[in-house]
Amino acid sequence: MSKETKHEELEDQVLNLDTASASSNANVAPENFDWESYESGLNEEDRKEKAQLEKMYDETLDDLDENVVFKGKVVRLTDKEAIVDINFKSEGVISLNEFRYNPNLAVGDEVEVMVDTREDKHGQLVLSHRKARTLNAWDAVNKAHDEQEIVNGYIKARTKGGMIVDVFGIEAFLPGSQIDVKPIRDYEQYVGKTMEFKVVKINPEFKNVVVSHKALIEADIEEQKKEIVAQLEKGQVLEGEVKNITSYGVFVDLGGVDGLIHITDLSWSRINHPSEILEDGQKINVVILDFDEDKTRIQLGIKQLEKHPWEALDQSLAVGDKVKGKVVVLADYGAFVEVAPGVEGLIHVSEMSWSTHLRSAQDFVKVGDEVEAVVLTLDRDERKMSLGIKQLTPDPWTDITTKYPVGSEHKGKVRNFTNFGVFVELEEGVDGLIYISDLSWTKKIKHPSEFTNVDDILDVVVLELDVDARRLSLGHKQLTENPWDKYETKYGVGTKHTGTAVDVFDKGATIQFEDADVEAFAPSRTLEKEDGSRVKKGDELAFTVIEFNKEFRRVVVSHTATFREEEEKAAKKAMESQTTETATLGDIDGLAELKKKMEEGGN
Repeated sequence: MSKETKHEELEDQVLNLDTASASSNANVAPENFDWESYESGLNEEDRKEKAQLEKMYDETLDDLDENVVFKGKVVRLTDKEAIVDINFKSEGVISLNEFRYNPNLAVGDEVEVMVDTREDKHGQLVLSHRKARTLNAWDAVNKAHDEQEIVNGYIKARTKGGMIVDVFGIEAFLPGSQIDVKPIRDYEQYVGKTMEFKVVKINPEFKNVVVSHKALIEADIEEQKKEIVAQLEKGQVLEGEVKNITSYGVFVDLGGVDGLIHITDLSWSRINHPSEILEDGQKINVVILDFDEDKTRIQLGIKQLEKHPWEALDQSLAVGDKVKGKVVVLADYGAFVEVAPGVEGLIHVSEMSWSTHLRSAQDFVKVGDEVEAVVLTLDRDERKMSLGIKQLTPDPWTDITTKYPVGSEHKGKVRNFTNFGVFVELEEGVDGLIYISDLSWTKKIKHPSEFTNVDDILDVVVLELDVDARRLSLGHKQLTENPWDKYETKYGVGTKHTGTAVDVFDKGATIQFEDADVEAFAPSRTLEKEDGSRVKKGDELAFTVIEFNKEFRRVVVSHTATFREEEEKAAKKAMESQTTETATLGDIDGLAELKKKMEEGGN
């Protein structure tokens, strides 16, 4: 029996009770009249039965829950609506717009619906097929997310940052980074396609769903990776595809697992960037050089697939042979020259020139230069070779005694200074030292920079030559006459000269004579004037030379000696006369006084 039929029978029973109750009250006396029965139309017993019947009636009417999905049958179709029977007291209506996805809807089809409105203004039950589909879709999406199921989705359109995908009728978001493991440039190629996805995120509050196709690819790759990694062995040769090129190396896809070829393992020849020999997507053979315990870091190589260039190097090549090559690397200390593919030799900066002034290799060659050199050392076991360029020209010290004999005069360039002298280059590889004392006869030089500058051209004379030690001693002042030869006579001990006190200090004074090159020193005890005062700065007075040293260019003078000289002579003459005559007491006193003056003057 249907619910509707049962409802009709209960209604009939209630109506019969009302009729019977009215008949029974017709012959009752007024004082015993049952007003409640009269008003209700039922006696007490009938009222109880009616209440029970109404309760049974209400219980037969399901409370239509708006959050529950019902199954109904299409019983009639109009131009705008579908009439659906869900076994309720009345049939419900659904707009045909909700069945656009199903243009073949027909009477008798079973559809899922939810209550939209219990009674519209016409008292009609309004149902929704769209709500039922959406609720079921959310249940399916949540189930797929919780159980990690793979779902099919239709890519409807492109949006900012990704794509819109229809999954179970719900619009989900597919981020651009989740389309593939490789970066995608053309998004439009995916619009209109049906693909498999994995539900990776759900936000119930905002009804957002995020799906990923990349997750499925990564899962497949992970399985392939496990299989590949399990079979890896050092020395194994595999085919791979160039995945990414960086400045330090190349990442290669080995079919689900990546390996790195360091730039030094790409070629036996030196290269500046991996892109010089490889490009993205290129298929290459590689050899496994090493990997960590978990085999997550795999080191690959390409050059190891070829014979080492040193093994192919001409066996007749020996020390002393000349070779040609290209400069591939420059450093301050030298240049690396590739003399054969993958075979390099080092030219140290000291082997680039006979000059003893070490400079940077950039001063002689640059990268890309083709150079000729001489093999200086060759170690095939260690695979090392040293080369030289200067050996292509004669050693300038070979005939040094012929070109630069002692006493010969030359011009040279000032290269650098030291505290004790100046290095002068006579030619490439031939330097000489001028000691600071050999720069000038007269000037007192504390540092060579006071006399000359770097790169100045100086006239020099060879003073000494040591071939074995490769050492030249040069002089500059020796090119002119030594003025102190004539000063030795002019400023001999006892000679008198007029000079000016240019400086006075505690220990004495500096005296300048007419010859600008000659500065004399007057000790403090010799600066007393005849009137008892002392010499002051700027005084121009007579001085007597009391010491002369040509070697050290030293002159010592005294002003006091100039006026005490006559006193000393008189005292000496008086002393001599005492030896032949008898002196009077007064004479003796006079001599004593003279002696005292002389002694004081000596102090």
